[in-house]
Amino acid sequence: MKKIFLFLLMILLISSIALVGCSQGNTETAGGSEDLTPEEAADSSGPITINQDIPDREILSKGPDGESAISAKTLQLTEEEVEEIKAGDYTAAIVMHYAGNDWATAQIAGLEATFKRMGIEVVAVTDAQFKAEKQVSDIETVLAKSPDIIVGIPVDPVSTAGAFKKAADAGVKVVFMDNKPEGLTAGEDYVSVVSADNYGNGIAAADIMAEALGEKGEIGVIYHDADYFVTRQRTEAFEATIQEKYPNIKIVERGGITGPNDGEKVASGMLTKNSDLDGMFVVWDVPAEGALAAARNSGNNDLVITTIDLGTTVALDIASGGSIKGLGAQLPYDQGISEAILAGYGLLEKEAPAYVAVPALKVTQENVLESWKLVYHKDAPDTIQDAAK
Repeated sequence: MKKIFLFLLMILLISSIALVGCSQGNTETAGGSEDLTPEEAADSSGPITINQDIPDREILSKGPDGESAISAKTLQLTEEEVEEIKAGDYTAAIVMHYAGNDWATAQIAGLEATFKRMGIEVVAVTDAQFKAEKQVSDIETVLAKSPDIIVGIPVDPVSTAGAFKKAADAGVKVVFMDNKPEGLTAGEDYVSVVSADNYGNGIAAADIMAEALGEKGEIGVIYHDADYFVTRQRTEAFEATIQEKYPNIKIVERGGITGPNDGEKVASGMLTKNSDLDGMFVVWDVPAEGALAAARNSGNNDLVITTIDLGTTVALDIASGGSIKGLGAQLPYDQGISEAILAGYGLLEKEAPAYVAVPALKVTQENVLESWKLVYHKDAPDTIQDAAK
């Protein structure tokens, strides 16, 4: 009897070891695995992909030239391709339109971690502060460092076109975030454009608004008054969804912003004209913070706000049951991974889709903590976790 017991115990021990080994093997192959921190992911081996746990949703956005989107979840660099890129000793530069929010920070983090896995040195990260002339100067400065790759987001598609074209003509592999300069062609002047499903996120913001208002009321819309196709898609999707699905909700006021700090001023003017406004859509999270301040200052504490992008301040308000009832979230860390993968496609002369999008993510108080982890690849700050309790 004792021998039988020892034999069974040995089998159980061997099985446990085998299971542990299988589990460890799985965590090392997923580029966006939630089991790895960004730092661990940067040092891990295996193929590179975005987080495959992102929910599959139909991509509704179109690209800057009307292209149908390819899901970012389909992109991959194999382990062999990564090793080939490492052998090239390449360098990259990141040219931002603005680097002062959580979205930009996460984009840069995703790019840097993935470039590290690919053995690519990041030689510059620039912030144009939403000034086209500064971005043109930034690109000139970056080109002096002779990078093999530039990942950038144009402040203005017209006035920055010449500078980005100069980079492309110099043989730099260019990948764009969200938008592309006028006159540049995919496959010739740049590898690809990567964005979130902004149209899908606009629909999510409209559905959350309607639910919070009981599908009736009067609302305002704060849009981005600039030639920016991704922010335009958000507003178009929000307004179309309200008009087509929710006929008892009326858009009674529209106001445009040209920069992230205009939200409070525009929202204040809107609330002065419409003191008992029921809701307000704001095109992204930073101006939505201004709208939240305007609502508090006006005494309209019942105003329902929805927006796009899961920044810290709006996440805290959602978690605590405040005026911001929810939003459509981009996944900027995974967008950064996608952009780095596509830069790799360019280096390898591998065929790339012209337009790639990460699926939309609907965020409300019920899933704000889970959404934060999907968006940023780490747990929400303690303040947001405490508010959600």
